Amino acid sequence: MLDRFGVGVDTAAEILIVAGDNPERIRSEAAFAKLAGISPVPTGAGKTGGRHRISHGGHRQLNAAIYRTVIVRMQYHQPTLDYLQLRTPEGMTKREIIRYLKRYVIREVYHDIKRRPEAMTITS
Repeated sequence: MLDRFGVGVDTAAEILIVAGDNPERIRSEAAFAKLAGISPVPTGAGKTGGRHRISHGGHRQLNAAIYRTVIVRMQYHQPTLDYLQLRTPEGMTKREIIRYLKRYVIREVYHDIKRRPEAMTITS
């Protein structure tokens, strides 16, 4: 997990805390995103143009750790910088881009957890 760009020791530790000793209980990527408070929620009942916001529920510390990863990627990671250059002219706000990137990071982390569950076990 530490091989991922922008994922530091603090972020990896927070992911381990949230996933716990039993990562199999997290059934899907969407469930993990909801647990982290990164799942999209419609912005309102009116004419919002299909816009979404991030859920206010979930594990706030994990959400903050993923946010820190996204901010680091937005500053130093070339594929993320290319994504910013692509989406900004389309009219996406910085907040929307961050929401998309947080979902992308949580997707990467979820697949790391599912691929290597033996690395998630805590031994004493």
